[in-house]
Amino acid sequence: MSLLIAMFSFSLAMSISPGPVNMVIVSSGASYGIRKTFSFVSGGAIGFTLLLLFVGLGFSKVIDLYPYFLKYLAIAGSLFIVYMGYFMMTSKAELDIKEHKQPTFIQGFLLQWLNPKAWIACMAGVSLFSVPNNHQAFLTFTSVYFVVCYFSLFSWSVLGHKAAVLLSSELRLKLFNQLMGGY
Repeated sequence: MSLLIAMFSFSLAMSISPGPVNMVIVSSGASYGIRKTFSFVSGGAIGFTLLLLFVGLGFSKVIDLYPYFLKYLAIAGSLFIVYMGYFMMTSKAELDIKEHKQPTFIQGFLLQWLNPKAWIACMAGVSLFSVPNNHQAFLTFTSVYFVVCYFSLFSWSVLGHKAAVLLSSELRLKLFNQLMGGY
C-alpha cells in the first residue's frame, strides 16, 4: 500500500506542477472552454503515458549510452514550447472564439514528447519504480500515473475555464494569454 501511495504522490507532484503543457491547457480552457480543450488534455495524458512506457521499457538504456540525446531533445523541446507560447500570446483576445484554432490532440501529444520536464519526470519515475527483470511495479506505476495525469491536466482546463469569468474583457484576456504564453 505504501508503494501505491508513493506512486500516487510522485505522479501528482509531477503532473499538477506548472509546466508548458499545463500553461497551454489553462490558456485554452480560458479561451475555448473545457470541452474544446479536452482533446489537448487527452493528447497530453496519452502522450506522456506512452513516453513513460517508451522510456521505462528500454529506452532509458539508450539514453545512458547517448547522454547528448537529452541535450538535443531539450533544444527541440524548447523551440516547440516557444512556438506554443507564441501561439498563445498572439491568439485573439476573445472569449467567444469564432476561429477554431484551439490546441489539438496531436499538439498535446507532441508537446509531451518534446517537453524536457516530461522526460525528466519519466527518467525519475522509471528509476524509482522499476525493478530489473520484472515490469509489474513499473506497469502499475504507469497505470497510476495515467489516471493522475489525466485528472491533473483536466483540472488545469477547469481552472482556465473558471478563470475566464475573471477574464471577461479583451484586455484582461489578452494579458492572461501573454502571461501564460510567456511562462
